[in-house]
Amino acid sequence: MDTVALAVTDGMLHFELSLAHEVFGAAPAGVPGPWYDLAVCGPAPVRIGRFALEPDAGLDRLARARTVIVPGWADTGADPPAELVDAVRAAHAAGARVASLCTGAFVLAAAGLLDGRRATTHWAHTAALADRHPRVRVDPDVLYVDEGSVLTSAGKAAAMDLCLHLVRRDRGSAVANAVARRLVVPPHRDGGQAQFVTAPVPAPDGHPLAELFAWAIERLDRPLTVTDLARRARMSPRNLGRHFRAATGTTPLQWLLTQRIRLAQELLETTDDGVDAVAAATGMGSAATLRRHFHRTVGVPPDAYRRTFRRTRGTAPVGSAPSGARPAAPPAAAS
Repeated sequence: MDTVALAVTDGMLHFELSLAHEVFGAAPAGVPGPWYDLAVCGPAPVRIGRFALEPDAGLDRLARARTVIVPGWADTGADPPAELVDAVRAAHAAGARVASLCTGAFVLAAAGLLDGRRATTHWAHTAALADRHPRVRVDPDVLYVDEGSVLTSAGKAAAMDLCLHLVRRDRGSAVANAVARRLVVPPHRDGGQAQFVTAPVPAPDGHPLAELFAWAIERLDRPLTVTDLARRARMSPRNLGRHFRAATGTTPLQWLLTQRIRLAQELLETTDDGVDAVAAATGMGSAATLRRHFHRTVGVPPDAYRRTFRRTRGTAPVGSAPSGARPAAPPAAAS
């Protein structure tokens, strides 16, 4: 069973802590097999805002976890506690995958885990992170960054995106989507998507692209073009591009590719269709095209992805990615 340890101490942000606990604390309905073994680790007791928390174990437990998650750190102007920094550093040295949520990146940076790596944090604190830790390549324009054994997320809702990304890496797209459905959140936002867009996204019924999104997703097996999308939306391609960028932080073609890859992942996990059939069902045209885009986007070929996350009779997708692979990391989130 995968062990996930939440590293906590006085001054953590309760939103990110609660969010991670929701994702890794209980399996969604209908997902067979064991779920994560979650432990909250820290000195006792811990003050989280106005609340007191009694951890399950001390910080020394982090070194025995497969995944260590550091929630947001409230006082970014102060150095994080040395005992927390030392425990996170020791856990990574012992082989743990370490992820920070929001300003938890300041803890990872203090531990030296971000030196020479790309990383992000809440957009309001990226300049401070870069100033205090000049060896970190801070990217202020992404939702999360996956550097293999070290991952960082932007603020608040982006922490959910990173947690779902971890589930997707471990259990596959179908299980991650089941978690998202249980929590009533979008199933996947690319790590490379902008932290914030130029205009707020209205309620689905009122958004000018809401009908277009649903229409396109139902037709992913077809070779849709920007002209096709613009014609359906009754606007010029240039105007469509502006609406897409404002609503999704990306272009129409990149959005389409993301939907096709997401569908390919689910088909590889849940059907016996060959790569040629999956390519046809996702509008890729040929197995060669699917393999090229899939490998570039996900990090492994379709066949390797299927072997890793194959849903067999009565079991969940098993294992993590093959050695050396980084599954499900969007291209903009890769180093």
